[in-house]
Amino acid sequence: MATEKIAETADNQEEIEALKQENEELVRELKDRDATILRLERERAERDSEIAALKEAMADAESRINEVNENLAQAIAAYKEQVIQGNPGVPADMIIGETVEEIDESLKKALALIEKVRQEMEAEASKMRIPGGAPQRTPVDLSGLSAREKIQYAIGRS
Repeated sequence: MATEKIAETADNQEEIEALKQENEELVRELKDRDATILRLERERAERDSEIAALKEAMADAESRINEVNENLAQAIAAYKEQVIQGNPGVPADMIIGETVEEIDESLKKALALIEKVRQEMEAEASKMRIPGGAPQRTPVDLSGLSAREKIQYAIGRS
């Protein structure tokens, strides 16, 4: 029985040693996993801060874009006003557009229309041309007057 107990104790010792080694191996794996988790959490925190910085940069860029768009709209409105003032012969409602190119194009069309109308009016006016100046003076026709009226007319002229 003693040998059995010794054999059993030896078996238990071997089993305990195997369990200790397995436990140490599991502890190492756990430490490796903990280190991996810690590294991944740091990477995630870095990425989160990068994302926050990018979102902030994007918000700044959007606000600058909005500011530039407002300035552009004001500049285009000022340009349109200058075009209207610089072309007083063009009706203001003929100059339209939301971009410089559209305003320029509408001005070209308006000027072309005005020129066409002017040419048509000049052509029509030349057809109906009336000579300038007063008609030539002709002597007064005294043939229908009596002798007395002729004398009074002559006295009134002098």
